[in-house]
Amino acid sequence: MYEKFYGQLEKLGIVPVVALEKVDDAAPMAHALMRAGMRSAEVTFRTACAAECIAAMHEAEPEMCVGAGTVLNNEQTDRAVAAGAQFIVSPGYSEDVVSHCIELGVPVLPGCVTPSDITAAIGHGLHVTKFFPAAQYGGLATIKALAAPFVGHRFMPTGGVSTANVEEYLSCPSIAACGGTWMVKPTLFADGDFSRVEAAAREAMDVVRKVRG
Repeated sequence: MYEKFYGQLEKLGIVPVVALEKVDDAAPMAHALMRAGMRSAEVTFRTACAAECIAAMHEAEPEMCVGAGTVLNNEQTDRAVAAGAQFIVSPGYSEDVVSHCIELGVPVLPGCVTPSDITAAIGHGLHVTKFFPAAQYGGLATIKALAAPFVGHRFMPTGGVSTANVEEYLSCPSIAACGGTWMVKPTLFADGDFSRVEAAAREAMDVVRKVRG
């Protein structure tokens, strides 16, 4: 299960981190991202309608890999999985969430920024973890330092990743994929027009193809 998911992450390159306040925005967001070749979305549980948005995006684009982000507890995990989430992302390392996801057979990317976090994750057979907030924790320099003792472990940096540095991140062998918000910021579709989302996502995918072919 995990090896297949990790391979999928590698191909995706960038996972957009989406916060939606309205379920009505879910389908057009999914369509815009898929048209741009960005075949994934991490829908954050920062909004009340997150689970409904996951279900709506999955229904609108069945081939899209839709997951749940900012998952803090097992109740949110259960709601996300029931809505069709194909992976779970948490901002920090939660033993409860990690164990519960493993029991459910759902890939999980816990936030790990210290050697202790990574050691705990590896103990559960997790070989890719989120690195958040990336900019505040030293970005690529810290990731490279952590990758040295944890041979083969890889990261998905999120927080401070942008058009200015995503190419540098993706060029690092220790990066499986990057999480980002710049192509799905609410200001880009506040008027109901998702063309700006599509354009930004296309630009981001151009970087993925440039770096990874």
